[in-house]
Amino acid sequence: MNRGGQPGICFGTDGWRGIIADDFTFVRVCQVTRAIATYLATVYPLDRPVLIGYDTRFLAAEFAQTAAEVLSEEGRRVWQVDRDCPTPVLAYHARSQPSAGALMFTASHNPAMYCGLKYIPHWGAPAPIHITDAISQALSRVSDALPQGTRGDRITLFNPRPAYLARLKELLDLPRLRQAGLRVKFDALYSVTRGYLDQALRDYGCEVETLHAQRDVLFGGRSPQPCSEQLESLREAVLRDGADLGVATDGDGDRFGILDEQGNYCTPDEILLLLTRHLYQKGERGAIVRTLDTTHALDQLAQRYGLDCYETPVGFKYIGEIMGRVPVLIGGESSGGLSIGRHLPEKDGILANLLVVEAIALAQKPLSVLIQEAIAEAGGKRYNQRLDFPLPMVQIRPFLDNLRQTPPKELAGIPLDKINSQDGLKFYLQDSSWVLLRPSGTEPLLRASLETDSPQKQRELAQALQSLLAPFQNSIKFGVENWDRE
Repeated sequence: MNRGGQPGICFGTDGWRGIIADDFTFVRVCQVTRAIATYLATVYPLDRPVLIGYDTRFLAAEFAQTAAEVLSEEGRRVWQVDRDCPTPVLAYHARSQPSAGALMFTASHNPAMYCGLKYIPHWGAPAPIHITDAISQALSRVSDALPQGTRGDRITLFNPRPAYLARLKELLDLPRLRQAGLRVKFDALYSVTRGYLDQALRDYGCEVETLHAQRDVLFGGRSPQPCSEQLESLREAVLRDGADLGVATDGDGDRFGILDEQGNYCTPDEILLLLTRHLYQKGERGAIVRTLDTTHALDQLAQRYGLDCYETPVGFKYIGEIMGRVPVLIGGESSGGLSIGRHLPEKDGILANLLVVEAIALAQKPLSVLIQEAIAEAGGKRYNQRLDFPLPMVQIRPFLDNLRQTPPKELAGIPLDKINSQDGLKFYLQDSSWVLLRPSGTEPLLRASLETDSPQKQRELAQALQSLLAPFQNSIKFGVENWDRE
């Protein structure tokens, strides 16, 4: 629904997001919550409670309270968290007890001006397309009026932390962790994971220093994204005290960021390789699931270990769908989302960080060494790059359609093998290099990801992409990191 010239409410790869007080308003929260309640009425009895959580950003708690009041007016029981809460923690509770799912108010790693709302079904995964479509279709049939008052007897506050922390202990080798006594630096980035990740590390016998543990609705004036550029303070702490590693999460705790003992940033692809190898060495089995823009080195590990490997569109909800169908060892994406089959079909940055700590403890080797061993086992180093091409939205679809109909026979002199149009356009080249082109869901950008086996090919593929796009734009901006990875 479009009001006052504002863009319509749109569910992207992980919920609805918008700028606070612009397109993300209390009126719109009421409208979306009632649309969700309309969907819930077709699936869940009224005695199944809806869980509601929120992150640390401005007005997130107030938006959550408004949604709780709307649901109570609709006759729903609500369990509302007693403080800001990580998304995977809320997803765990939605899954571990009879519920009608959960509403999480967060814009994840996006800047402080944004808020968001995602619906998590009772099985603890991001809502699949058929559910978000049903919610979207209900928007035009519901009121956007503010709640008239709250039915306090239908809203219950609860503390989700103890049960979640207890669950983590079931997934990890506590005796070996406690024996190792690792020194860990943790940058909470003013996020929801303060009191979760640092508490777990202390329970496991680690020596922990926590940075930026206070709530700051502006996230220190930066985006709560645990990428290399945001982790200078963590890097300084690791090097200052000779820590074994540094760990961080994003704004709602579903993505991880990791520095090795030398202060080097470990890419999500490297961590996926490391943890796949670690879990396999522990004796765990199952398929490997990755998104289109995630390293194909995981395919090499799958082949080496005799495991199935699945490729999905970008967005963890697609990984979650496969995790609900087949036994999975690990599922992950290059944007820093990861989970394991024994846990949740939702990304969990807290668990991802703890698994890396466990890998170091069990191998008794530095993290930098473990990563190099995993890369070698996967067939050697691969070179990845993310590029952003400014292009008007109205041009992106025609460009991709034209490219799909008349694809290039080669890129940078490397012959084309096949094309995947499942999500944007992905070119598989005959030397195992690949290039993915897909539109941003929020900005007038064509996002490009590429992977190859040498720095020279990486440069040549980037130049080939620039030449491919040149007729459609006057300028090109390169960006290795961008706050909106999906």
